[in-house]
Amino acid sequence: MKSIRIGTRSSALALWQAEEVAAKLQELNYETEIVPIVSSGDKNLNQPLYSLGITGVFTRDLDIALLNDEIDIAVHSLKDVPTKLPENIEIVSYLERDFPQDVLIRRKSAKNKELHELKLATSSLRRRAFWSKHYPEAEFFDIRGNIQTRLQKLEEQDFDATILSLAGIKRMKMDIDYEFIPFLIPAPSQGVVAVAGHSEKKEINEILAKINHKETQICVEIERNFLSTLEGGCTAPIGAFAEIIDNQIRFKAGLCSLDGKNYIHTDENFEFNDEENFGEKFANIVLENGGKELMTEIKSKI
Repeated sequence: MKSIRIGTRSSALALWQAEEVAAKLQELNYETEIVPIVSSGDKNLNQPLYSLGITGVFTRDLDIALLNDEIDIAVHSLKDVPTKLPENIEIVSYLERDFPQDVLIRRKSAKNKELHELKLATSSLRRRAFWSKHYPEAEFFDIRGNIQTRLQKLEEQDFDATILSLAGIKRMKMDIDYEFIPFLIPAPSQGVVAVAGHSEKKEINEILAKINHKETQICVEIERNFLSTLEGGCTAPIGAFAEIIDNQIRFKAGLCSLDGKNYIHTDENFEFNDEENFGEKFANIVLENGGKELMTEIKSKI
């Protein structure tokens, strides 16, 4: 087989993820080539994007490159991937999850402040809502950009702390102080690198199956099924985390109103089987216990 073309976004973190996939394929004696995809401005498809279901703001460019045969596979942070994939694109492989948690990063001048006193910079509706549930008087600021940009803004602008994914900090080998936030349930599939392929490229997809981590796949499919059943997309304040402990699965999930005042959650331990869609099952329990009305309220405001 010729070299496998690995598509990735061009940020430092995305390139790290692509290198991880490349290394695993090289261990199996496959040649690889990393292809950074910068912009969709020059891409051209015969069909309009909406007819193919191309919706993910962070995955759209790679979806187009995959469908245009400019790359063979695409590497993503799974939490950025919409639960409804474009026609002919599928997630073929999941690397082992490493760090699913969110962590709090303070600026030096705020290191002694109580949590309820912090002026918090985050653009994530999930992080804001879950924080507001515990600290309803919290003051929030928008912050965007890659990890390095956010940390620079933290020291330069008028807020005390921000919340980041621990996976990004660890993957970039950043030596910074952080605090765990026990009440903040991660975004569904946070901390997982996923590989998407074209459904018609059977040979490459069979190769990708060799680097798949089955336990991670089981857990994130539960989380993503929970998310899709709630129709949450990537922005609604929904947390979901599944892990395998002593041959059982523990699944924690929560749906929170934007202001943090209304919170519906589930915490389940169960034996896994292939026949039952557990993510859908638990999402329906949430929907039946006020979640349907809460989702309607959230959608009307975002």
